[in-house]
Amino acid sequence: MKLSTQIEARDADHPFFTFEFFPPRTDQGFENLMSRISRLSALNPIAISVTWGAGGSTKDRSLELASLTQQSGLDTILHLTCTNMERGLIDEVLKTAKEQGIQNILALRGDPPRGKEEWIPADPRFTRAIDLVSYIRSVPEYSDWFCVGVAGYPDGHPDTTTDEDTEISRLKQKVDAGADFIVTQLFYDADYFISWYKKVREQGSPFDSVKPFFLIPLRRYNGTRNSWSHADTNIFLHDDSLVKDYGVKLAVAVIQEVQSGTGINGFHFCTLNLEKSVQRVLQTLGWAGSSSTAPNKLIADSVPGDLASSSTPVQGDLVISPQSATDSATLGLSSILTTTVEAGSGELNKAATWDDFPNGRFGDFKSPAYGDQDQWGGSNFSKNEALIESGKPKTVEDLTNIFLDHLHSKLSSTPFSSGPLSAESLTILPHLERLNKRGWWTVGSQPAVNGASSSDEVVGWGPRSGYVFQKCFVEFFCGEKDVEVIEKKIIESGNGWVHYFAGNYKGECRTNVPEGGRNAVTWGVFPGQEIVQTTIIERESFLHWKDEAFSIWSEWASYYRPDSDERKLLEDVRDNRWLVSIVHHDYLDPEALWTFLLDQ
Repeated sequence: MKLSTQIEARDADHPFFTFEFFPPRTDQGFENLMSRISRLSALNPIAISVTWGAGGSTKDRSLELASLTQQSGLDTILHLTCTNMERGLIDEVLKTAKEQGIQNILALRGDPPRGKEEWIPADPRFTRAIDLVSYIRSVPEYSDWFCVGVAGYPDGHPDTTTDEDTEISRLKQKVDAGADFIVTQLFYDADYFISWYKKVREQGSPFDSVKPFFLIPLRRYNGTRNSWSHADTNIFLHDDSLVKDYGVKLAVAVIQEVQSGTGINGFHFCTLNLEKSVQRVLQTLGWAGSSSTAPNKLIADSVPGDLASSSTPVQGDLVISPQSATDSATLGLSSILTTTVEAGSGELNKAATWDDFPNGRFGDFKSPAYGDQDQWGGSNFSKNEALIESGKPKTVEDLTNIFLDHLHSKLSSTPFSSGPLSAESLTILPHLERLNKRGWWTVGSQPAVNGASSSDEVVGWGPRSGYVFQKCFVEFFCGEKDVEVIEKKIIESGNGWVHYFAGNYKGECRTNVPEGGRNAVTWGVFPGQEIVQTTIIERESFLHWKDEAFSIWSEWASYYRPDSDERKLLEDVRDNRWLVSIVHHDYLDPEALWTFLLDQ
């Protein structure tokens, strides 16, 4: 059903909301996201939205996820961007979406492709979101079928310096072109949004006919640190649970202020594929399970009666058994919902703990949110920064000096590190220096820690009343002959204490980790909790990190002319070096890994 039709059929005073998800990086994460969406659908969102990667980078997964949710009874909004998109690909996506019954599109210009400083269209016919809106409305087979949404920017567009009146004028043009609803960017200042909203409404037609606006509330700590005091920041850095608590309170406050100041009743939650915080926000507002005028058909048909009729969110005492991707496509979400198990009864089913772990490169690759906060995450190292920070490397020695200069704070960043060395890494600086002087360029590491206080300013994390532990590990780029030397040394003198992964650009992977083996290298012990494992190294996630790492070499090389010495060097490194990750399991000895690697 069209989102506009859904909204028109509702009581104008009744709050409603939508949830946003992104296609997970791993097959396991994708499977488990289906169960997560099923649980969250018990809260009765009027629709869910599925994000779109630049240039169709997540095209297949985005369409698969959107098709599954739409066919399973959840009205779905598919994001679509102009970035690196040509008409043929846009037509293919719209045709597939229509065939799958998807009637809602969020038309966006999109962010610049990774590593680009400016947004450059791949097709001159699609340079802004208005071009997508106009195109959809110009094609008879799409015009009446799709309900089209666009983005609003109360804090200004991140890639422009245009004034507020110009931004509002551009928004008006998108609505004139045929947009049915508006989703605003993320914001935290309710007063500023209310002021912006009133200016928009003062423009009158066509805004009088556009459907109610949405806002995207708080997402995570990194997006809000600038709004907190220094004292608050120090506390939150230690305890992720406090971050979540603060986020829930802030989201509730912003929503209530916006409601009171504007009468807006539609809200869009950027879930980051997580669920606990969204549940808590809606429960605090008293909206849990009350968004739709009637119970969500998907839930009513599938969940035991006591749960289907509940007005409270699904809690951690019930989780849904993951199904294979094939099963999900065949059976639909409603069938997946029919099987429940106790939380914690198996590793794959510990959905209640997924939100407690980091979901970036060191998180659980089975989590639906795995990869969102990926440390590689795109280098965010623009061409201008590359030329200023890295200059013009023409030899391997030049690259070695770049990595050493970063260790010594002479360079503030590299393509593999967006900031200076952390305080934790500084504790092992002499060892990292020796590796880099050998030509083994380090991109990740941590020291061994044996029961440090969780309040320790350098290595502490989690609630204050606990202890944290770490196994020492390091990741670096080196040549194939170096990999062979390391492998031989592990076999001859590792004595079972050393595990490694090594991978290259060509897709080869070497390891001595047993099939299915997973190394927890950071864990904490806190009152009233099971052991908390926050950093995990295993094959699946390593392969994702490896691919991302070598794509950064490609990106870096692209900043120089095709025939330049710099480009030839960087592409040669990409093609011939290996990424190596080594863990030493003796965390009682802080020198164990370094003695093993560096002593001749």
